[in-house]
Amino acid sequence: MKIGLFGAGHLGKIHIKCIQQTPFELVGFYDPDDKAALHAEQHFGLKRYSDIDSLLDDVDAVDIVCPTVYHYDVALRACEKGKHVFLEKPVTETVEQAHHLMELAQKHNIVMQVGHVERYNPAIISLHNKIINPRFIEGHRLALFNPRGTDVSVVLDLMIHDLDLVLSIVKDKVKEVHANGVSIVSSTPDICNARIEFENGCVANLTASRISLKNMRKLRIFQDDAYVSLDFLTKESQMVKIDDVTEGDENEGMTISTNTGLKRINIEQIPIEPVNAIEAELSDFYISASTGKTPAVSIEDGYKALHLAYWIHQKIENQHVI
Repeated sequence: MKIGLFGAGHLGKIHIKCIQQTPFELVGFYDPDDKAALHAEQHFGLKRYSDIDSLLDDVDAVDIVCPTVYHYDVALRACEKGKHVFLEKPVTETVEQAHHLMELAQKHNIVMQVGHVERYNPAIISLHNKIINPRFIEGHRLALFNPRGTDVSVVLDLMIHDLDLVLSIVKDKVKEVHANGVSIVSSTPDICNARIEFENGCVANLTASRISLKNMRKLRIFQDDAYVSLDFLTKESQMVKIDDVTEGDENEGMTISTNTGLKRINIEQIPIEPVNAIEAELSDFYISASTGKTPAVSIEDGYKALHLAYWIHQKIENQHVI
């Protein structure tokens, strides 16, 4: 199956390396930036296409890694030509655009996958065989300042990863959102906190910052019988469970006295399987495009995460209305 790349910038170069590790045949790329294009031509030996349609005509699928402002136009033209689409996050500039792509993908029977790469992080993958029924989720995604990415708010740049993760874990409708944000070095919020309440009673409290003094990507999940800690930077996963102490085992392990009797604290370091997350998501895209299987992160998932991100944006704007 032949694939074409749109965008040969920083992330595009990473995607080129990862695509070359999948069964896809990467036939070339399109990028109007001469500097980025020259590097891709010389370093990877790839063919540069002079226009979008010429590349679309030569491939079966596309990997769209260009700036978000161009996502919708390229994806729309790919859909019209019946090409399968991998689309980096955030999926589009507007919720309406994402919804239209969702309709087109269904109409033309196209596989459309969104690049919420944290779904492929070993830390979250380690929970696939665990029973997760969260009551409260706490997330922190902090990053050192980098001018790259400031074309969108911190909600669309960083927090959207956790929005997608939380929506995939809770699997219920959002009931209410409370949020606030502050613009420090750019024209859009650089720091944001959002409290997301679900209809089943679960609450997620998420904080994102792109002007922090250190990097942090952690998610903590609290449920009735366990506490789960995920570190997406170190790729570690830990589960702490509280179990009843059986007669005769009172002196084994760490125990605590509660109003319902003696309990044992069991700390489990969940085994992690190393994986290149971007390579894994592109390999998953190949399987979906080849078989018609729904990808792990569908266009519907991208739409839902974007819809929630703009709900948060609206709440931030309302906070600043005097």
